[in-house]
Formats: sequence, C-alpha cells, structure tokens
Amino acid sequence: MSFTLSIGSKAPDFKLLGTDGKYYSLQDFTSDYLVIFFTCNHCPYVQNSNEVTRKTAEKFQPKGVTFVGINSNSANTYEEDSYENMIKVMEENRFPWFYLHDATQDVARAYGALRTPHFYVFDKERKLVYTGRAVDNPRQPEKITVNDLENALEELVAGKPISNPITNPIGCNVKWDGMPPHWMPPEACDLV
Repeated sequence: MSFTLSIGSKAPDFKLLGTDGKYYSLQDFTSDYLVIFFTCNHCPYVQNSNEVTRKTAEKFQPKGVTFVGINSNSANTYEEDSYENMIKVMEENRFPWFYLHDATQDVARAYGALRTPHFYVFDKERKLVYTGRAVDNPRQPEKITVNDLENALEELVAGKPISNPITNPIGCNVKWDGMPPHWMPPEACDLV
C-alpha cells in the first residue's frame, strides 16, 4: 500500500477535538460530500491560500459539501501549531470549516498526509475520489492558474467522474513529533 490513501479507499475514522471544544468523528459529518484537509497555523502555503479555500468552502457548502481541517503538526516543532493557537486562528478568521486537532498524529498517518495543505475529497459512500492540492500556487495566490479542488468538486456534485483525481499537494511537510522539521516518512513520495 502506498503511504497516502488510494483513490476508492474508505475514509479512515477518527475522534478528534475541535476548536469549539467538542470531539468529532467521521459519523458526525452527514453531508453528501466531505473534504478533509490537513492544514496548520504557521505554514505560509496555508496562510496564503486560506482565503482561496474559504471561497471554495462557501461556494460548495450549499451543494452538500462539508469541509474539515485537521492540524496534525507537532507543537513541539512549531509552537504556533498548538491547540491553543488553533483556537485563536479560528476566533480571528472565522473560517467556514471545522478545525480539529490530531495531537497523536495517528490520523495524519492513517490518511497519509504529506503536506500542509493536503486535500482529500470523499463521495456519499465516503470513498476517496480526489487527493492532492487545491491550487497550483498556494503560496502566491495571485499566480494561481488552476483550482484542482474546485474542478473535482464541480464534477462530483454534478455526478460526473473526476477527470483529474490525483495531484501532488504543494506546501510544507507535516511536522512529525520528535523528528527534524523537514523530515518525511521514508515511504512518502510524490503522488504523480
């Protein structure tokens, strides 16, 4: 099995604490479609593309798509990624998604999260239909030429097959606890 979930795989379950103080599992999200994305507070790729992700979430929520952000980064590597700072980020920005804390990093391992941000799109049966980036230039939004996430969601809600189901996520690597900041698991690799 590859490091990252393969297309057609079922979404792994989880029980994670949200910034609202409640715990969430996969069953709590009952919308037709689900976008789970691995994100954080400190990464410039995330910070510079959050507003693009906000627009995508606001566009597709009325079409039955729920967005769930998961922060798996070790606060021991970057203190900015602590749960307390996650709460601050949500209070300041009021992003239209759930923001969950993966303190053990078990969920990042189960999904095979490579970078922040890394997006996973699931259909009604919670099977993976798209994985990878949202946009081709998350660090410099003014240079974006394609929004692969929106393209996949447009096709999904229209009942069409996803024409480009796998792209490489673009961003900082997940910050694994106890490892150097730029370390990635040896089995991690580009998706395409």
